[in-house]
Amino acid sequence: MASHYSFRVHIEEVENGQFLATSDELPGLVAQGRTIEEATEIAHDVAKRLLDSYHEHGDPLPKGLRQFGSIVDLDIAVTA
Repeated sequence: MASHYSFRVHIEEVENGQFLATSDELPGLVAQGRTIEEATEIAHDVAKRLLDSYHEHGDPLPKGLRQFGSIVDLDIAVTA
């Protein structure tokens, strides 16, 4: 059974009007998108690949990751 993890992502608008997602809790996570939603989706994909790499190479996971069971609280960004 797969483990589920949560971590904080920082999203900021950059000079070209796009959005950059990074995380202090998951080093190496950098994702950029035209919208907050796109940056978040790309960040999710990058995080999955990073975690797969950690597991594949037997490396310890970053300490900032939090494992969760059946409940997780999320902040959702909505543009209106």
